Amino acid sequence: MTSNSLPDLIFQDDSLVVVNKPAGLLAVPGRGADKQDCLSNRLLPDFPDSLVVHRLDMATSGLMVFARGLAMQRRLSQMFREREVSKHYIAIVSGRLEQDAGEIALPLNSDWPNRPKQMVDHTQGKPSLTRYRLLGIEGGNSRVELEPVTGRTHQLRLHMAAIGHPILGDALYGDGSSAPRLLLHAGSLTFTHPVSNEPLNFASLAPF
Repeated sequence: MTSNSLPDLIFQDDSLVVVNKPAGLLAVPGRGADKQDCLSNRLLPDFPDSLVVHRLDMATSGLMVFARGLAMQRRLSQMFREREVSKHYIAIVSGRLEQDAGEIALPLNSDWPNRPKQMVDHTQGKPSLTRYRLLGIEGGNSRVELEPVTGRTHQLRLHMAAIGHPILGDALYGDGSSAPRLLLHAGSLTFTHPVSNEPLNFASLAPF
């Protein structure tokens, strides 16, 4: 996606917009004039009422939902908070997983001296839970499906690194030179439409 090009629109109606974010694009504006090109700003010309509900790391690609209007932003934010939105990611992690499926429950906290890094913190960290499932072995590494039951900053990246299988291309918690990008993609979003109550299930193939 070139600078200021239109986002990859997956779904739109009067309540919400679902977009496929490319890797390397900020989800929301950062600090400074050089960090204003982002997915939320690219949406505004076509959807001036679009508002942020959740975020993806700049290096992560995949599905994001935006609310249309303040009332819908409050409702969708509540749905994310109360875990009424099911999210699944695809990643390729270093090495072979010891188990085909499992859970990682490690409390996470900000690593303030080394921001934006997070860290496992057993005394003051917030409870964090990730479920994983092995999809296949590729060149000695593991393709996995990841479900963040909680939604902490860098949760998937840090949890996988903490069990000895960092996501390929992760410069913060692994080896940034192991892949041309962070191999993490938000591949599915499932939730009930906040107005019509219809089940919504959005999917996006991982570009790796």
